[in-house]
Amino acid sequence: MSGVKRPNDKQLMLFSGRAYPELAEEVAELMGVELVPTRKVTYANSEIYVRFEESVRGSDAFVIQSHVAPVNEWVMEQLIMVDALKRASAKRITVVAPFYPYARQDKKHLGREPISARLMADLFKAAGAHRIMSVDLHAAQIQGFFDGPVDHLWSLPVLSDYVKEKYAGEEIVVVSPDAGRVRLADMWTDRLGAPLAIIHKRRDPNTANQVAVHEVVGEVDGKVCLLVDDMIDTAGTICQAADALKARGASKVIAATTHAVLSGPAVQRLNDSAFAEVIVTNTLPIPEDHQIDKLTTLSIAPLIARAITEVFEDGSVTSLFDGQA
Repeated sequence: MSGVKRPNDKQLMLFSGRAYPELAEEVAELMGVELVPTRKVTYANSEIYVRFEESVRGSDAFVIQSHVAPVNEWVMEQLIMVDALKRASAKRITVVAPFYPYARQDKKHLGREPISARLMADLFKAAGAHRIMSVDLHAAQIQGFFDGPVDHLWSLPVLSDYVKEKYAGEEIVVVSPDAGRVRLADMWTDRLGAPLAIIHKRRDPNTANQVAVHEVVGEVDGKVCLLVDDMIDTAGTICQAADALKARGASKVIAATTHAVLSGPAVQRLNDSAFAEVIVTNTLPIPEDHQIDKLTTLSIAPLIARAITEVFEDGSVTSLFDGQA
């Protein structure tokens, strides 16, 4: 059997989608369990079929899927897996989505727009999920979109411990790339005991996704500037922020971010950027052709494994983050 039983007779079973099985395998290895054998097929017309090859009746099921491109395909596969578990009488089903799909569509900016992050939560609930677990949600209010428990994991301990060890003795300034990330940067300043700087972006209203001016608020001259964010997508904004910090006299610019989306020109931009190092986690797979010389990837698997164990044993996920979760 692939599951593990505890004294309370519950059985934990881990399942993986096809988007990033390596992360699920690492989590399973750390927990000392095996992934449940599952038949997954994509038919010629792109429909997906799933069947579990072991009984899941009465189990505490955790379905791990990283929502990398093509996001819609992997969302659908995870929904089908959850539905299959519900119909096979799993006792509790937890969706483990290290990178929450559609997280940036968390509110309406204009009329007639969707709130797609809420739709994702509704779909998981309708499929049969009892709980959602994710890492560094783009917006905190997403926790309220799902009608059930949401375990919001923070990568901050993983990333900050690395930064503290590697850059010990250097004068670090934590930099928020925009006003929307100030709360995250504030958490970093508490963790590192470092001052805070903010980059104020003024956008060109006539050009989409373009920033006209970067203004640095705070003292960065001669300092190691640590830009923090929850994700790097096309890398345009964060690379421009690095240039602005270097222009203001920063001795070195590094970045720490959870989700390495790395769409489009991101790899070229980061390779050509002013960054000395870009630190990410492996919530998403990084293909061979997306490898970057200055990229450091830290594993998020130990954190996910510990959180799953706490949920399964009815412990406290919040205790993993000094009460903040």
